[in-house]
Amino acid sequence: LWALLAALRAAWCLLPQSGYLHPDEFFQAPEVMAGDILNLQVYYPWEFLSSFPCRTVVFPLMTSGVTYWAIKSLQQLDICSSCINSYTLLVSPRLLFTIFSFILDYSVYRLAPFWEADLWKALVLLAGSYVTLVFYTRTFTNTLEGLLFALLMVLVSSRKSNGSSVEPTSSPLIGVITTAGFFNRPTFLAFALMPLLYWAGLIVHSQKSIKTVINHFLKLILCACFTAIVFITADTFYFTSMSLDTLYSINKGSLFNVIAQLHEKMVVTPFNFLSYNLNPHNLALHGSHPRVTHFTVNGAMLFGILHILAIGAGFKMLKKYVHQLIRVRSRYRGFPGLLVHSEGNPTLLLFYFVPLAFLSLFSHQEPRFLIPLILPLVLFSTSQNRAVKWKYLIIIFNLLGAFLFGCLHQGGLIPCLFRLEQLIHSPAPSNHPRHYTLLFAHTYMPPRFLLHIKKTDVHVEVIDMAGSGEETLCQTIEQQASNFTCSDCHIFVIIPGTVRGTITKCGVSFKNETLIFPHLSMEDPPQMPILSSGNWRSQLGLYILQLHRDQ
Repeated sequence: LWALLAALRAAWCLLPQSGYLHPDEFFQAPEVMAGDILNLQVYYPWEFLSSFPCRTVVFPLMTSGVTYWAIKSLQQLDICSSCINSYTLLVSPRLLFTIFSFILDYSVYRLAPFWEADLWKALVLLAGSYVTLVFYTRTFTNTLEGLLFALLMVLVSSRKSNGSSVEPTSSPLIGVITTAGFFNRPTFLAFALMPLLYWAGLIVHSQKSIKTVINHFLKLILCACFTAIVFITADTFYFTSMSLDTLYSINKGSLFNVIAQLHEKMVVTPFNFLSYNLNPHNLALHGSHPRVTHFTVNGAMLFGILHILAIGAGFKMLKKYVHQLIRVRSRYRGFPGLLVHSEGNPTLLLFYFVPLAFLSLFSHQEPRFLIPLILPLVLFSTSQNRAVKWKYLIIIFNLLGAFLFGCLHQGGLIPCLFRLEQLIHSPAPSNHPRHYTLLFAHTYMPPRFLLHIKKTDVHVEVIDMAGSGEETLCQTIEQQASNFTCSDCHIFVIIPGTVRGTITKCGVSFKNETLIFPHLSMEDPPQMPILSSGNWRSQLGLYILQLHRDQ
């Protein structure tokens, strides 16, 4: 069963999935790398502006950058004449992430015996989760965060063949992964806290020599510092005008001058990220949520009954330890070692709830922020067969989640861009270049790189109206219609079916209408009376409307 689910994960990636989860899956790696490596027209998000960069470029280069360099090389070597198209631009980075997602499966294979979980049930529960099938096959920084968290859990959990615990000897790797995770997303520290404390507890508990303990921590710190230097150097070269020649000229100055200039040019993206996100006003621009959203909504949305079972077990265990603490203190003894001596469920619950609690301190709370927690939750849920009695509910929940987020949610936008890319690159009937204006309204931000337009091509214009009101939208469409003069000009308006009626009030006509199904916009949800009528497909579709020239 696990093999079938693993095959489904790979096949659905190649199909590809049409659901569009969040703009960050495109605009934090593929869009940027397509502009840099393939020289395509793209939209650079604010996090990658050189004035205040908040995202490291290392991971985008290592993932989307590598795949785009590969398909570019294949095309340049004439191995594949049309390697670069909307399909390969979308699927190649996703395929790499899908391959990386099997790090989760490997982690379960390694960790299940250590945490006394049922190995095959844990593997099936992981592989069958829609979080794995959908989120872990997308180019999110949260996906990388989850994979690094899994590797960290593997490194801090080790056991001899006879079953007795042994201290980890991977201090350098732990330092590298923790620092890399911090540069990928500074929130990684919330996930790394419990594994690091657990590791530190094992080291201190198992070593008789203070020298050996210090040696472990020194290795970790030195490797963490080296990794940080690598990331800072890469980001500084990418986001500034710093080059090797510049560095050489700086080195010829005095020591104080060298330090001052390097400090001025140095880019430390996590600090910029924290500076931005610790400002409540900035977070409010992206949406504010109640502090309990992760606990009450997002956890259940991602993990369903597993999240609820974990909360119930957490309350029971908390009650148990409070009673135990009262009994122990009444006998004047020390507090029992929760981290070191409890290798089972209590520690796994802490691995799950401590990051969740830290992330809940921030007012901006999205479900994808919690996807790294799937590993400790799966291990906990299969450690005492907790999930078995709920298997049918779990199956239904994950089928619905996979359909909603993998197919339905903003599901018309990617097929729409595929169709427009084919149209734009189709042979022109005359020698005159055709001009295209693509106006998107009430959709997620369209990833421009999927249109495969070179930066030198001035004949394609993309206008993103986001969630503009009726008056603004109509004014823009009417303005485009009034400028509709050339014979080879084509104007397309892309809108969800739920706002199709708005366009009829704009005083323009369309000669072609194409409906792409399915497409669900939660920002403009379908109207229930129309859904129950015979016109329900229009409410769950995305329209491509071609403006009539006779205006």
